[in-house]
Amino acid sequence: MAFQELGNLLDDSLALPIKGKTYRVPAPSAATGLRVQAIMQAAATAADGGQADREVLADAAERDMYADVLGTAHAEMVADGVEWPMLKHAAVTAMVWIIQSKDRAEAYWNTGGDPSQLAPNREQRRKAPSGTASSTRSRGSSSGTKPRPANRRGGKGSSSGARRK
Repeated sequence: MAFQELGNLLDDSLALPIKGKTYRVPAPSAATGLRVQAIMQAAATAADGGQADREVLADAAERDMYADVLGTAHAEMVADGVEWPMLKHAAVTAMVWIIQSKDRAEAYWNTGGDPSQLAPNREQRRKAPSGTASSTRSRGSSSGTKPRPANRRGGKGSSSGARRK
């Protein structure tokens, strides 16, 4: 079995319908993809209260990120007079595609960017077929050691039960 041409295996674009027209967002260059991932990581670190890489974030401010992630669709949207909220939603959708996946980008697009719509609500979770295994693993010990057995003698501070003099 030989490796197939990767270009034939991957869908390298997003088709985003806006006001009756479908805009094709081409796959970003490797450099753009790496930069978007670095910027999103720095932004997530800053949002969590960590020390963000100011150089990465300054780089993002200097360049037109939306134009980069939308590629040729950006100029087409501007020429067609697409409103700012729609262009912004398309650009953020493209960023989700770049850093996560096409499925996650589609979910983001179809919720209008509302994060509360991305996670299933309680009613939807309850309607899920019962008897299916949970994909969430139970949390085990994070120390890498086995739990210590309870002291059978009931004394404190001695694991062997012997007294020290």
